Amino acid sequence: MPAPRPAEETARLGDEIYEREIRAQVEAEHPGEVVAIDVSSGHWAIGENVIAARERLRKQQPEAFDVWLLRVGHRSLHHYGGRSLRSSE
Repeated sequence: MPAPRPAEETARLGDEIYEREIRAQVEAEHPGEVVAIDVSSGHWAIGENVIAARERLRKQQPEAFDVWLLRVGHRSLHHYGGRSLRSSE
């Protein structure tokens, strides 16, 4: 099994794959859901939460270990406090 990438590279690749291949497919119908992306293969899965998305991806790509998670329509996967982190704000 190859060594995992540095976290910054996984994040960069995950964001690139999301913008290039996934965003247009999920943004309108899945706001607030979570996307799990295997940055090595480009395979991805969506779920209502982190666990559901990750499990769906694991079924498709059991060997995936460099996985990037993001929330559809938001700048961040999680946030603390009362202010929304929607991409449009």
